[in-house]
Amino acid sequence: MADSGFIREVAHRIFAFEFKDSNLQAREGQDQYSPQYLLTPTGAKCNRVFVVGTLTENEDVGSDAEFWRGRIVDPTGAFFVTAGQYQPEAAQVLAKTAPPEFIAVIGKPTTYTTKEGNVLTSIRAESLQIVDGATRDRWVAETAKLTMARLEKLKGTEPDAVKAREHYATNVEQYREVVEMALESVRAQ
Repeated sequence: MADSGFIREVAHRIFAFEFKDSNLQAREGQDQYSPQYLLTPTGAKCNRVFVVGTLTENEDVGSDAEFWRGRIVDPTGAFFVTAGQYQPEAAQVLAKTAPPEFIAVIGKPTTYTTKEGNVLTSIRAESLQIVDGATRDRWVAETAKLTMARLEKLKGTEPDAVKAREHYATNVEQYREVVEMALESVRAQ
C-alpha cells in the first residue's frame, strides 16, 4: 500500500470541565490548510478529541438541511456535539439515538465567540458510536490518568505547557479535585 503522507492527529481524551474552560485556538503554519488546535488549561494541544459520556439531548437545529446537535454528559460536565451534511454517518447516529445512551465521540474541537466575548466550545463529530457503561468507565479512568499526567507536565518548560500556564493560570488543585470527583463517580456505581 502506498503511503500518502497523511497522518491523522491523535484524538485527546479530555473531560468536559477542561474542554469548557478551553478558549485558546492556534494554527500551526500559515496557510488555510494548516491544522488548527485548541490548547487546553492542562496543556493538551487538541486537533481532535475523544470523549465518552451519556447522550442526554439531541435535536435537529438545521434550517435548510439536517444539522444535529447533542449534549453529552461526563462526570465533570457537558459537551455539545454537532454533525451535519459533511458528517453524514455521525449525523445519522445522533438522529437515531434515543437519550439517555452511552456514546463515544471522536471529533474536532471548535470555538465560537459570542457578541459578549464569551468563548463557547463544541465538538464537530467525525464519528459517533453507542457504547456500554464499562466502556464509559474505562474512558473516565484513562482520561483521569492522562489529565493527571498533563498536570505534572504543566510544571515543565515544554512550549505548550508554558503557553497554557501563561494563558489560563491553571488552578492545578482544582483540576486534581475534578479528576478525583470523576473517578469517585465511577467507583460509586
